Amino acid sequence: MRTGGCGGPRVPAPRRPMRTLAHAYRRPTRTGWRPRPYGISFVMGAEGLELLGRYGEGAPMRLAQDPRRWGMPQPGEPQQPWPGPPPELITPVAPWLEERLFDRRLIMMHGALDSALATRTVAALMALEAAGTGEITIHMSTPEGDLNAAFAIVDALDMVTAPVHAVVTSRVGGGAIAVLAAADKRLAYRHASLRLCEPPGGRVVGTADEVAAAAGQYLRALEELIERIAAVTGRPRSRVEDDLNAGRTLTAEEALEYGLIDEIIGKPGQR
Repeated sequence: MRTGGCGGPRVPAPRRPMRTLAHAYRRPTRTGWRPRPYGISFVMGAEGLELLGRYGEGAPMRLAQDPRRWGMPQPGEPQQPWPGPPPELITPVAPWLEERLFDRRLIMMHGALDSALATRTVAALMALEAAGTGEITIHMSTPEGDLNAAFAIVDALDMVTAPVHAVVTSRVGGGAIAVLAAADKRLAYRHASLRLCEPPGGRVVGTADEVAAAAGQYLRALEELIERIAAVTGRPRSRVEDDLNAGRTLTAEEALEYGLIDEIIGKPGQR
């Protein structure tokens, strides 16, 4: 409040105009309004521009009250899960550490068993075979795998003269079971698990003859997988086939009893 002078009536002071969205990205000058030097994105961002279109240029600034500013979904909108980092940025083992392990004749086989992982594993086996005849150890954590990629590694294991030991560190399943069965010695950590299941056949696009040929090749590879599991475990072929159809999951102790592994790594008294 202020007086009108000489004892006149009190005149209320003019109220400060409400700050609007337009004020957020413009500042007054002697010649008029012009954008702030730090730009719109620093003050408002995409959410502020969306509010500007929603409420209009003269609407009060509601950035702090708008739930989209903090990433909260609007009423009726489903909450989207965090997509996570892209697959090319996910590296289970640092390159420098993988090189040191390679010098000690250790191969890390982590992730889904595809053609890229099979190519790296076969190349590592060939390099270690040329370097010497010492023992080679493959650390496996492959929850699923393609049959063609798996048998590419199996063929390399059959050709290698050095003894190859396979260690299940986390979870192995699908076509990766064929790689485990082809190793000279099979080990597993105490909390590892193995899943017997039919690997996916993949998507085949082509003529009817090409699809039939791909289906026949898949059935032959699946038959060889069953025969290899039956050979290393001593189980009847029909029992192995039933377990693959049922998708049976085995703990380390069950896999040892089943015959898939030869030894459990860890202190005997610990669970």
